[in-house]
Amino acid sequence: MQHKGSCHCGAVTFEFEGPEITAGLKCNCSICRRKGATMTEYVISQNDLTITAIAGALSTYEFGSCVAKHHFCNRCGIYPFHQTLRKPGDYRVNIGCLEGIDSTTLPYQVFDGASL
Repeated sequence: MQHKGSCHCGAVTFEFEGPEITAGLKCNCSICRRKGATMTEYVISQNDLTITAIAGALSTYEFGSCVAKHHFCNRCGIYPFHQTLRKPGDYRVNIGCLEGIDSTTLPYQVFDGASL
């Protein structure tokens, strides 16, 4: 299934192919608790995610070990995806940024990122 998404202002867009999204994942680490995003349950290979951004719109925040990379649009502030700590270079996508999916209606599991 082809999935497409963007930040709020459209300066950052992305697409990938993956299974139908019927549930999500929330993490309890310090940054994810504050963001409150529901992420894809599965990890997306860096080779399978196509990212397009207006020049200078995509910014990255790193903390701790600086392995995980939290990407956001510096124009509208929305966080569309991140590169994971446990699989560096691979991504999870913010389901709330995907077209045609209401992330607030999906069940989700909690990942214990606070213990990493």
